Amino acid sequence: MIDSTVSEVTLPSTGPTQKQAGVGMIEVLVTLFILSVGLLGVASLQFIGSFSNADALSRTQAVLVAQQMSERLRASAVSSTQGDGVVVNNDYFDANLYNFTNLSCNSGAQPYDCFCQAHPATIPNCSQNSCTAAEFAAFDAYEMSCAAVNTNPLIELELTCVDNNALDTDACSVGSRHRIILAWPVEQWQGNSRALNTDCLVGRSGDHDCVILEVTL
Repeated sequence: MIDSTVSEVTLPSTGPTQKQAGVGMIEVLVTLFILSVGLLGVASLQFIGSFSNADALSRTQAVLVAQQMSERLRASAVSSTQGDGVVVNNDYFDANLYNFTNLSCNSGAQPYDCFCQAHPATIPNCSQNSCTAAEFAAFDAYEMSCAAVNTNPLIELELTCVDNNALDTDACSVGSRHRIILAWPVEQWQGNSRALNTDCLVGRSGDHDCVILEVTL
């Protein structure tokens, strides 16, 4: 008797319904593109964060210096001979005493390293010697300039007066407002403009930020 049963052999499918194994080149490229965009965003945040941190450090240092300068003004105040109150020596308002304008440095070092590591011979050292009112003005201007550039070499210190009596010999008469300004340049990033205090820009080129403290003795 002959067995007529025929065995069927299943061959691998080669039609469009065959399942694909592994990852194609397109999927890899899309994944790399998405990953790159994400990494660029993280890098951008870190870059902006570094600007913000530097600005915050400059502002903190400026506030501390402005407060200390106001305390030194009060400590140096004497009774006025032309009014009922106290004033500071006129030399406090000499712009050449601030920001090392009256000093020179032969190296290209930063201001703090150049001027503040050792006390200059031309500046009175009132922490070790007795000083006149004018010498205290030069000493305070020097020390506060050093404190200002300790963290940011571009910070500038300025002391002015809104004088209420221009007829007397006091540069800042009794009851006048002493204005302490510490300003430093700021950068705009990717064309993003920032609101700036116009008082920070007076007499300065480029964008500046600042801390302003007004004191009446």
